[in-house]
Amino acid sequence: MAGAGLLTRQESRKFFENPSGAGKSIAVLTSGGDAQGMNGAVRAVVRMGIYVGAKVYFIHEGYQGMVDGGNNIKEATWESVSSMLQVGGTVIGSARCKEFRSREGRLKAAHNLVKRSINNLCVIGGDGSLTGANLFREEWSGLLDELLKKGLIDEEEAQRNSELHIVGMVGSIDNDFCGTDMTIGTDSALHRIIEVVDAIMTTAQSHQRTFVLEVMGRHCGYLALVSALACGADWVFIPEMPPNDGWQDSMCQKLSGNRADKKRLNIIIVAEGAIDCHNKAITPDYIKDLVVSRLGFDTRVTILGHVQRGGTPSAFDRILASRMGVEAVLALLEASATTPACVVSLVGNQAVRLPLMECVQMTQEVQKAMDEKKFEEAVRLRGRSFENNLITYRLLSFRKTDSELPSSSFNVAVLNVGAPAAGMNAAVRSAVRVGIAEGHRMFAVNDGFEGLSKGQIKEIKWGDVGGWTGQGGSLLGTKRTLPAKHLEEIANQFRIHNINALLVIGGFEAFESLLQLIEARAHHEELCIPMCMLPATISNNVPGTDLSLGADTALNAIVETCDRIKQSASGTKRRVFIIETMGGYCGYLATVGGLAAGADTVYIHEEPFDIRDLQANVEHLTEKMKTSIQRGLVLRNENCNKNFTTDFIYQLYSEEGRGVFDCRKNILGHMQQGGAPSPFDRNFSTKIAAKAIQWISQKLTDCYKGGRVFANSDDSACLLGMRRRALVFQPVSQLRGETDFVHRVPRDQWWLKLRPVMKILAKYKTSYDVSDAGQLEHVAHVRPKDSKATI
Repeated sequence: MAGAGLLTRQESRKFFENPSGAGKSIAVLTSGGDAQGMNGAVRAVVRMGIYVGAKVYFIHEGYQGMVDGGNNIKEATWESVSSMLQVGGTVIGSARCKEFRSREGRLKAAHNLVKRSINNLCVIGGDGSLTGANLFREEWSGLLDELLKKGLIDEEEAQRNSELHIVGMVGSIDNDFCGTDMTIGTDSALHRIIEVVDAIMTTAQSHQRTFVLEVMGRHCGYLALVSALACGADWVFIPEMPPNDGWQDSMCQKLSGNRADKKRLNIIIVAEGAIDCHNKAITPDYIKDLVVSRLGFDTRVTILGHVQRGGTPSAFDRILASRMGVEAVLALLEASATTPACVVSLVGNQAVRLPLMECVQMTQEVQKAMDEKKFEEAVRLRGRSFENNLITYRLLSFRKTDSELPSSSFNVAVLNVGAPAAGMNAAVRSAVRVGIAEGHRMFAVNDGFEGLSKGQIKEIKWGDVGGWTGQGGSLLGTKRTLPAKHLEEIANQFRIHNINALLVIGGFEAFESLLQLIEARAHHEELCIPMCMLPATISNNVPGTDLSLGADTALNAIVETCDRIKQSASGTKRRVFIIETMGGYCGYLATVGGLAAGADTVYIHEEPFDIRDLQANVEHLTEKMKTSIQRGLVLRNENCNKNFTTDFIYQLYSEEGRGVFDCRKNILGHMQQGGAPSPFDRNFSTKIAAKAIQWISQKLTDCYKGGRVFANSDDSACLLGMRRRALVFQPVSQLRGETDFVHRVPRDQWWLKLRPVMKILAKYKTSYDVSDAGQLEHVAHVRPKDSKATI
C-alpha cells in the first residue's frame, strides 16, 4: 500500500512537515449507490483537509444537495467525523439527481459552490457520478461566465474561483470500474456474501440440498466470481463468461458427479446480470427448475439483495478508504489548470492516481465489448485481477478425467509449518487440485517437518480437499519444528515416496526451513528438488512479501473486537482502552489494525518510544477528552518494549489520567487468529497456491534430466510473495540479506509508511512523506497486458 508513478512530481521531493492548504476550501460528497467504507473516505478527506489548513465542507445528499444548497452544504469539523469509520452506508447521504444532469442544475450547483469559495471537489461514487463531476469541471468556466452575466456573482468571486479541481474515489460494491483492482465497498460486500454462503452450506450439507444464490454486481461478475472462488462453488454464472450451448447438460453432469462422490451439497452462484451466449438472461429460478426437473435434487434459491451493501465495513475497506481519502486531498492541493481530473485507485498493493476519463472510457469499452459479444476482450479490459480470478476458477472447478490429464510422473508434497493461519487450507486445496490437473500425484504431510520425519505422508486426491476453502486453522496440522533436527529422516521419506517437489505453506519458520533445506542439499541429494514457499502468518513478518496469508483475517478479528470495545464506552464517557495485539516483534497488526479501528496511539517495536512519548500521548488524550469525543483507543504490539508492558502502560495512563479519564485493558490473544478465513485470504490463498504449483511444474520439467529431477540452484527454492504490484518468485537465499533474524522481521517494511496517515487522522502533527504518495499515471501504465498477476 505505497505510492507509485511519474508524471506530475519531481523525484527529488522528500519529506515536508505540513503540505499547505491554507486559503483553500474542499467539499466532499457521496453519490450513487452507497458502499461500506464511504464514511471512512469522508472522514479521511475531512481530517486530512483540516490537517493541511483547508476549510472542508460536507455536501449532504450528493449532487442533489449541491444543487439545492442551503443547509445541505455545511462546514465540517474534526469532531463531526468521529465514530464514522465503523459505520456502513454513507452518513452524509446519497441521492440520485436528475436536475444535475441538466445545465440549469449544474449552474445552480456552481452558484452554491462559488458563494462558499469552494473550488476543490472530492467525489466518492461510481462511474456515473465521476463522469458527472468531470463534465461539471469542463463546463466550469462557462458556468462562471453565465453566473457573472446574470449578476449572481461578482468579478472577484469569478476570479477567485476560476478553476474547479476534481478528484474521484470509486465507491461501489460492484468493483466494475476500470483502473482499480478494488473499489471501496467491494471487500465488505464479499464479507456479507461469504457469511451467508458459509451459513447456507451447513444447512445444505445437513439435507443434501442444492442452493442457487444470486449476488449483486449489475453487469459485472466480480462479486459472483470471487465468491465462487472463496467458497468453492460448483458452478458460477457471470456476464463476462456466458456459457456455451449445452451448458445445462454440463452443469447437471457435474452436479450428479459430485453426488456420486458423496458430496452432500451443491452451491451455484449467479450474478444478477448473468446471460447465456445468446444474450438471454439466466435467472436463479430457471436454474432451480432445471436442477429439479433433470436431477430431482432438493433445490433452494436465495437472493441476497441489499444485504450485500449493509453492515460494518471490513478492515480492508477502512484502510483503503482512509488511504484514498488522504491521497485525494494531496491530489487536490497539487492540482493545476492543466491537470486532468483524476481518480485515486489501488493497483496491486499500491495507490496510484489515474486520469478519470481514461478509466471511465475503459469502463465503457467493457460494456461495448460485451454488447458485441467480445467476451474475452471484456475480461481483459476488466483488468489483471479479474482475469486471474477467472483463470484460477477454471483451473479449480472442472475435474479432468484420467485420460484428459497430461502425462506426468512427478510426486509433489505439501505441508504446513509454524502457527496456524487462516487461508492455509484454501491454499492446500488449490495446490492439490491444480497439481492433479497438471498430472502430478499430490502428497499431504501431517504435522509439518516433524510429521514428515515420522512418515506421516500420504497421497491426497481431488475429493479429499472438498470444502476446505472456508475452514480456519490447518487441517493438515502444523508444528514449529524446523527440519535441521531431522534431516536424515526427512531425506529418507523423500526417497521412500519419491518426492520430486515440495510446497511449504507457513510463516517465518517456513522461511527458515527452506534455508536449512537448501544448505543441506550438499549432503542429501534427495533435497535437490524444486521447493516453493507460500507466506502464511497472521504476523505478516515474512521477508519477500507485502502480505501473508491469514493477516487479513486477523486484522478483521482485531477491528471487530475494537469496535465492540469502543461501543462499550458509548454509555461511559471519558474512557481509554489499552489493547495488546499479537505479532511478535512485527507491528503490522497493531499499526494497520489501529488505522482501521481509529486508534489514537499505536506502540510498536519498529518505532522506539520512551517515557516522554508516553507522557505526550496521555496529554493528547487529555485534550481530546475536552471535546465531544470522550473515548480513546490505544494499541500495543506484544513485543514493542520489554519494560513498557501492557500493564505498565495501563497503570501509567490510569495514574496520569486520574480525574480526566479512566482506563481499561484487554489482551486479545489467540482470538486474533480468527475463525473462518476472510474472503480476501481465501481468494489470495487460492490464487497464489495455483501460481506456485504452475511454477513447480515448470521447474520439474526444466530440472528433469537423465530420468531424474535434480535442482540445486538458488532459483529452485523460492518464496512467492506480493511485492507492490506483482506476485514475484524470489530465491530464499537472496532474501536472507533482507531479514532481521534476531527479531524475525524483514529489514524493510512497507506498512511503516502508513503510520503518518494513522497519526494525522488521530490529530497528531507529523511528517508526511509526499514523495511516496501516488503520482498521476495513465491506465496503460498500470495495466500492461503482459504484467504479472496481482491479487
